[in-house]
Amino acid sequence: MINLETLTTFLGWCTVINFGLLLFTTVMLFLFRDFVAGIHGKMMAMPREELNPAYFSYLANFKILIIVFNLAPYVALKVIS
Repeated sequence: MINLETLTTFLGWCTVINFGLLLFTTVMLFLFRDFVAGIHGKMMAMPREELNPAYFSYLANFKILIIVFNLAPYVALKVIS
């Protein structure tokens, strides 16, 4: 049986791991933009001009999902406990 303390701890670690992954992805896209864009451009048959908005959209959506599904429930559980 899962209790509130275990669930709070779980969501806290999920938040840390997901924000770490977001940070890692952002740094890799920033440092190796040409390399990554070359690979994705060939895989998706997209021109490089369309990849930057796609990367930005990916990072923004991932951040929103982390906040909605990890951070907000974590904060709510912290407030009620």
